[in-house]
Amino acid sequence: MGVLEFLKSQFLCHLIIGYVFIVSGLIVNLIQLCTLVLWPINKQFFRKVNCKLAYCISSQLVMLLEWWSGTQCTLYTDPKSYALYGKENAIVILNHNFEIDFLCGWSFCERFGVLGSAKVLAKKELSYVPLIGWMWYFLEIVFCKRKWEEDRKTVVESLVNLRDYPEKFWFLLHCEGTRFTEKKHEISMQVAEAKGLPKLKHHLLPRTKGFTITVQCLRNVVTAVYDSTLNFRNNETPTLLGVLNGKKYHADLYVRRIPLESIPEDESACGSWLHKLYQEKDNFQEEYYKTGKFPGTSITPSRRPWTLVNWFFWASLLLYPFFSLLVNMFLSGSSLTVIGFTLFLVAASVGVRWMIGVTEIDKGSNYGNNDGKKEIHFNSAGSPETQKDQ
Repeated sequence: MGVLEFLKSQFLCHLIIGYVFIVSGLIVNLIQLCTLVLWPINKQFFRKVNCKLAYCISSQLVMLLEWWSGTQCTLYTDPKSYALYGKENAIVILNHNFEIDFLCGWSFCERFGVLGSAKVLAKKELSYVPLIGWMWYFLEIVFCKRKWEEDRKTVVESLVNLRDYPEKFWFLLHCEGTRFTEKKHEISMQVAEAKGLPKLKHHLLPRTKGFTITVQCLRNVVTAVYDSTLNFRNNETPTLLGVLNGKKYHADLYVRRIPLESIPEDESACGSWLHKLYQEKDNFQEEYYKTGKFPGTSITPSRRPWTLVNWFFWASLLLYPFFSLLVNMFLSGSSLTVIGFTLFLVAASVGVRWMIGVTEIDKGSNYGNNDGKKEIHFNSAGSPETQKDQ
């Protein structure tokens, strides 16, 4: 292990990164709160300002992936489609198999200059979480409770509000609704069998309603769907803790551009189209495991320097007072101060580890673990009956 690799694995470095991220994020959240006065005066200016502010937060996580860990991403796509990335509004469909797939999705956005305006469909609880959740609130992210009867109206309203958005944006969707685990996959395939749908080997059944509503509400605003399938070389299982420790991964991302006008408008037909798409995604994953590559031309988009510039800006602004406070604490000679600072380090360590733990697959949400119980019922003859897809 080299000196640089050793330093990247040390808690002090992690503490510095966490400190800069948390304090800068809270400052940005406060500035975002102040921008609310702009909304009634000039809504579009409010939106543009908040795209820049959101970039200050999300780009720090992308910096960890691209510059701190040095993770490389090879894009497999059609060169004609590649020329359009970042120049049009799009719905991006991502598979949900890895702890850092959300980070790779953000990296994809960053490479084409739409990270600050990237949208997601997120669970409502995240809107109350400081930093990312609050940032998303000011970005007009679409939040849902995962109860379609309650969600439909609010989701439609949120999506319709994006029709006049002033910046180019990508709407990122994990149509499976939750991260892939063996338990969830087993239950999902029970649902597939009960519904007479082809089984998937590397994905969960997609939740069609969120996708169809997104397509209906953003039609004529969004010009294409980017079907994106992510995998990692050498059977790597990347983790956020690995990224924080500076471990380098190599991601392969297959992206195919599908014009939105080719997707059916009817809800049932659109749902069937999405199921077919996931069968194709499954075949792409199977081929990748056999050959080690996706179809299409391999391209490696250049890293943009702005994520690194942003981090150094906040670090230069925040680290001097931090270290000044640290030095003054120890020069004071107060044992109570030293004990207090030590307890702060312990709390910070626990906090950082907790935030990382949230992303770990075995500690992910239970959404999808009960689908079999909710959606599969048996009639008196012992034949399966199902509820409608969510």
